[in-house]
Amino acid sequence: MKVVKFGGSSLANGAQFQKVINIIKADPARKIIITSAPGKRFADDFKVTDLLIKYAKQYLTQKNYQPVVKEIWARYQEIATYFKITPAALQPLKQQLFDLLKNNYRNSDFLIAAFKAQGEKLSAELLALILQQEKLPARFLDPQNIKFMVTDSANDAQILPQTYHNLYKWHQTDQLLIFPGFYGITKKGDIATFSRGGSDITGAIWARGVQADLYENFTDVNAIYAADPHIVNNPCAIKVMTYRELRELSYAGFSVFHDEALIPAIQGQIPINVKNTNYPELPGTKIVPAKNFLAQNIVTGVASSNHFAALYLHKYLLNKELGFTLKLLQIFYKFKISYEHMPSGIDDLTVIFDKRQFTAAIQQNMCDEIKKVLKPDYLEWIDDYAIIMVVGEGMRNKIGAMRSITAPLAKKKVAIHMINQGASRISIMLGTKKADAPIAVKQIYQQFFN
Repeated sequence: MKVVKFGGSSLANGAQFQKVINIIKADPARKIIITSAPGKRFADDFKVTDLLIKYAKQYLTQKNYQPVVKEIWARYQEIATYFKITPAALQPLKQQLFDLLKNNYRNSDFLIAAFKAQGEKLSAELLALILQQEKLPARFLDPQNIKFMVTDSANDAQILPQTYHNLYKWHQTDQLLIFPGFYGITKKGDIATFSRGGSDITGAIWARGVQADLYENFTDVNAIYAADPHIVNNPCAIKVMTYRELRELSYAGFSVFHDEALIPAIQGQIPINVKNTNYPELPGTKIVPAKNFLAQNIVTGVASSNHFAALYLHKYLLNKELGFTLKLLQIFYKFKISYEHMPSGIDDLTVIFDKRQFTAAIQQNMCDEIKKVLKPDYLEWIDDYAIIMVVGEGMRNKIGAMRSITAPLAKKKVAIHMINQGASRISIMLGTKKADAPIAVKQIYQQFFN
């Protein structure tokens, strides 16, 4: 059995729905289908999820939401018209969109979650209607009815372990099961969504729950590439990679596949195949367990991300001061800040953060607190910071990999502010200035792939 997830671009309009139907028909093993909300049809278009969020916020602020509701429904009406779905069959779906206003919600967070989850639900119901019209044994499954249970966090839910037990009863089926991605139901009966892009997570949960042979994730790219195509022209497609390679690369910006979606797949040891809805005959990229994996290259991929900042602390005899790091971590906890890395020396320490969790006030207040409590000789906040990840299972047993990575950067006069190698020995992290990050990615890519 295969679990198949289709992204927003795959379900953007009637023509894309037809491609999805063709893919489903092409392989009888594709039994469980996970849908996203319709994505953009063209560059300046809006994703339905964004329109639903707008609908919710306009309702909450008592603004005129009628135009956006009409715009949302027009997207589904367009797809239904493409397949000649009757108005009578479509009416219950339309009613759901308008009935969102009549439901009771615990608070505004759960209201927004319920509104934005409706995009996936309507996609799933509409796809089931179309497949039934094509005389295929399709059935829409409602997360409420099958007890797809998640934690009580409105817009960043996690799956509850009991859900896997609830899903297993569907591991053998003669039907096509159509299920909406992105959301589940809390113990209190509220709709709660995963983080954005969470349909990937739903697919992985189903794959683990039914112990699928393969989880196919259809999107709008041919494969996962060894580098960002916006930085490197025509980078190599990765044919096969391990879960942990993708986890490392996702950390620094690989966004083809939701990194949280890997966890259920890893737990169930379910291989993943990322493919293109528009070119389903292409092999795509397979993501597999590390066991028995034979690396074909030293480096699998290189990625960079600019959403980092660093805090540099210098204090003589820092290494002999008991509790210094503990006090520092307590300050982070006080300000609800998590850190990413903490490379250190004898008298100094650098803490790297995802700077998206900071406001200017939090940054200033936290630094003031550190000065007051720890009394460093020198403190500097570094906002101009980028992280580069060089990842490959082949690096584990390769002597001289570090030299091969850093030598081309020296030739281009790229200064390296930090080097960190993980205990797994499959990744090397470099810290540079933002402006140097694209240059570094190009140079490292050319070193290993040209």
